[in-house]
Formats: sequence, C-alpha cells, structure tokens
Amino acid sequence: MGVELNDIFNSAVNNSLFKNKSVLQVRYTPESIPHRDKQIKTIASILAPILRNERPSNLFLYGKTGTGKTLSVQYVQDELIKKADELGAKVKFKYLNCKLKKVADTEYRVLAALIKQLGGYIPPTGLPTDQVWLKFIELIDKKKQLVVFIFDEIDQMIKKVDDSFLYSFTRLNQELNRAQISLIGISNEVTFLEHIDPRVRSSLGEEEFVFHPYNAIQLQDILNERCEEAFKNGVVDSGVVAKCAAYAAREHGDARRALDLLRIAGELSERAKESKISEEYIDLANIKMEKDKILDIIEGEPKQFQLVLYSIIQLAKKAKEGNLERFYTGDVYNYYQEVCNKIKTDVLTQRRISDILAEIDMLGLINAKIISKGRHGRTREINLSIPLNLIDKAEAIIIDSLNI
Repeated sequence: MGVELNDIFNSAVNNSLFKNKSVLQVRYTPESIPHRDKQIKTIASILAPILRNERPSNLFLYGKTGTGKTLSVQYVQDELIKKADELGAKVKFKYLNCKLKKVADTEYRVLAALIKQLGGYIPPTGLPTDQVWLKFIELIDKKKQLVVFIFDEIDQMIKKVDDSFLYSFTRLNQELNRAQISLIGISNEVTFLEHIDPRVRSSLGEEEFVFHPYNAIQLQDILNERCEEAFKNGVVDSGVVAKCAAYAAREHGDARRALDLLRIAGELSERAKESKISEEYIDLANIKMEKDKILDIIEGEPKQFQLVLYSIIQLAKKAKEGNLERFYTGDVYNYYQEVCNKIKTDVLTQRRISDILAEIDMLGLINAKIISKGRHGRTREINLSIPLNLIDKAEAIIIDSLNI
C-alpha cells in the first residue's frame, strides 16, 4: 500500500497539468477584469472622495452569483489603498462575508467579527448588545480615519439579523467624533432593499447599481485569459473553454461557476493521469458540482428553512421504511412544530411554512405536488428530491447547524 501511495504522490508532483491553480480560485484577484470596465469606473468614482478624506456615499451592488461584484470592489479597493498611501489619506477597508456560518447570524456575532478585524476582542457571548456597540464605536473613533465596511452577501445577514442593524450602523457617524464610516453592501438579490423598512432605506443615502450576467462570449474571454496563467501549454483541448462557458451561461452567466468547472475538470483529468483536459471531463466536473451545490444551498439557508427541510427528511425516511405511506404539508408542519419545541425555537405559522415549502420546491430539493382532498380543500404531497447519496450529508449539515 505504501508503494502505491508513493506512486500517487509522485504522479501528483511530476505530472501536474496546472501551472498556477490559484488563478482559478475565488480568492484570486486578477490584474484585469474583462467586461467590467464600466462598473469598476463607477465604483471608483463613488469611492474617490476618500482621497480627500471625505466620506463617500454608501454603495449597494446587486447581481447574480459570479457576475464580478466582489472582484470589482476588491480591485478598486486595492488601487485606492495604493493611491491613499501616496497621498497620506487615512483609510481602511474591512470585509465581512455575511454567508459564513456563525459570523453573521446574530447582531452580536456581526459586531464581534468587526471588532476582531479592528484589533479588539469581546467574548463570543455574554455581554449586553449595547456594550458591544460601545466597544465597536470606541475602536473606530480612537483616531481620525475613514473606515469602509464591505458586507458581502448582505441579504443573508439581514434575513437572520434584522434590518434595524443597518439603521443603527448607518447612523453611527452621528456618534463618531474623529472617525467616519461608510458601507458597501453586495447582494445576490436585486430586490433586496425593497424588502427592508422604508425608514431604514432612507437612512442609507445609498448609491446602487446592478451587475448583469456575463454571456457565453464574455465568459470565454475570461476563461481564455485565466487558462494562459493556470495551465501548462497545450493541456486544454479545443472546445473545452466553449463548453465551460456554455454550462455557466445557462447558470445565469456565473463566471465563478465557469472557473470552478475548469479547475475541477483539471483536477479530475490529473487524477485519471490524462495528459490533457478533454470535454468529457467538463461533463464529469459539472455532475460533481451539481452534488456539491445542493449541500452548499442547504448550509447557507436560514434556520427556519433548515428546520422545515429536516422535518421533510425525517418524514421521507419514515416513508421509505414503510412507516408512512405518503406525507403532506400538514404532516411537515406537525413534525416541524415538534422539532421547534425540542430545540426551544420560535414556531412559524402554517402559512409561512407553506411559503418555505414553495421555496424548497423552487430550489429542486423537494417535489411538492398540489392535490385535491375534495371538500377538505387542497394540499401539497411532498416528495424528497435530494439524491440518495447526499441525504445523510444534508441531514448532518442541518443537525450541526441547528444543534439538534
């Protein structure tokens, strides 16, 4: 066995198809961002007053996943910091990914994460929230500076926390004597701000614009540029980039998905000891990503969504074991209530649970077929659509997230 493993390790070292794999990963910031010149210039013009030590407007960027929002902001941030250093302007950027687990699911945790980035510390729990706010203000206001906070996937935070957090955050400048703060919100939901309290929205004083999806031709340009840096010469078959772009264009022009497809296809080809990446491996990479995507969706959804899905998984298991013939919306609600009582969390109304069921159905995790029960009205017959080999993993994610 040791010799076989050694062969695998030697093959990985000596026969890599990659020249620089990091070029295809999310954290990489390229020197140029194709087809986003207009957006980058707009962001730069909004943030430019920083160089005069003036607070810029709050900025909100919308667009589907993989349309270059975060990348464009980070690009402008890096260039602006270089210029600020030249001019002696005091500016800091602080970035928070609001989708990260146990970071942005309560107001306390959001503030704790920001305090840590500012060089301070508070315990994970235990302090009154108003004391945490005071600590946050104290750290910002200890010197004359301008701090720009970037909240990536801000919609995920507001779903879990409350839009009153935004109201409090944007009014902090009234309490600061030396420093000033500004906010950049990045959201995958174009209608995000339409769902928050009008008073909160009016306090933002925001500028906003939308990043539209890439088309297949634009995606090919992005992939071709990255391929030159990522892979050794001649290892990518003709047709591979076009196929990657076509898959991603179907997924709302998601450049991140296109890059992931290409990277995973390269990894699968390498493991198979291929000398080139062929179109066949793009198909295999797509299958693998579809499975991973389901688990990512489940992990990133709010607590109540996970509770409803957990109830469905348990009922589906009972049905499979023959203890239940079929189950409906009412059965899900009854089981959901039991789980909520068990973990001592709020129980939503049956109408709200019906909305969540429709959302889970839309994501393809269940099939909810509306059937008539005669004079008893209509209901949904629920069938779980998560692939069998992923059900246990999905259940484990929810159990860990909810501490069931």
